[in-house]
Amino acid sequence: MTGKAQGLPTPSLAQPEARFTELYEENFDFVWRSVRMLGVQLEAADDAAQDVFLVAHRRLSDFEGRSSPRTWLFAIAMRVVADHRRSRRRKMRLLDRVMHSEPEPIRTPFDAAVGSERRDVLMSALEALSDEQRAVFVLADIEELSAPEIANALEVNLNTVYSRLRSARKLMTEKLAQLTAATIPAEPEGGAR
Repeated sequence: MTGKAQGLPTPSLAQPEARFTELYEENFDFVWRSVRMLGVQLEAADDAAQDVFLVAHRRLSDFEGRSSPRTWLFAIAMRVVADHRRSRRRKMRLLDRVMHSEPEPIRTPFDAAVGSERRDVLMSALEALSDEQRAVFVLADIEELSAPEIANALEVNLNTVYSRLRSARKLMTEKLAQLTAATIPAEPEGGAR
């Protein structure tokens, strides 16, 4: 009798699927936050996160465990985000040609609830960073990965990570101060009477 006839799972299919399910369940929130912080618009974040896991599912047998699953997924997420950005730029150029004007940004109820001033300020400040600085900053200061983990995920020298992180933190400090000052209303001259 075969394993199937006895009601036993087929080892070649059950183990990779269970491994992927575990990877997905343990890391979906991390991947969603990562694609969002790397610049994917809120309305496309779910799709981008799913795309990351589609690639991970396809390449799971190639994962050798030389890095943590998170750093491996982050490396995939960076490529997916780059693809999403290119796709979004193409769509925006086409829409611009059709409309001959810039479309107004769409605000969803989720944006209104979750997109408090702090999040808006953070996202604006992140825009000031280059893609390389942004990736290092997100991994280090938001996801709290160590510098060696970041170097491994991004496939760069450890000193490059430290250099990018230093410059990213400096730019973020300047930009956050600038944005925070712009959101605090100035006191009228002469004070209250």
